Amino acid sequence: MTITLWIINIILAISFVGSGLMKIGRAKTSLVESGLEWADGFSETTVKLIGAVEFLGALGLILPKSLNIAPVLTPVAAICLTLVMIGATVTHARREEITDRGLPAVGLGILAAASAILGFATL
Repeated sequence: MTITLWIINIILAISFVGSGLMKIGRAKTSLVESGLEWADGFSETTVKLIGAVEFLGALGLILPKSLNIAPVLTPVAAICLTLVMIGATVTHARREEITDRGLPAVGLGILAAASAILGFATL
């Protein structure tokens, strides 16, 4: 079960580090032009905040458990990322793009929820 948790967390961490840094490092207009049209409905600050939460959540999936410093923070980070992905799914559903652009958010949300469950089970 621990190996499965690590595999899930590594996949999630890679995904959220990439998407988080992209949202932090690029202007909102650049994100919208590159296909993230949902960002147009949010302020620049909110988009950067979402990116920061994703990046910090990715760190939270890996660092506490690997360093054995407050390992309970790993499943807590997974819960937080699950909530972020629920928000992303709702945003895509409201924009009526759940089937073409929202499926990654659904998939990452399911993986994050699985990480939280496995994380608490392995404490």
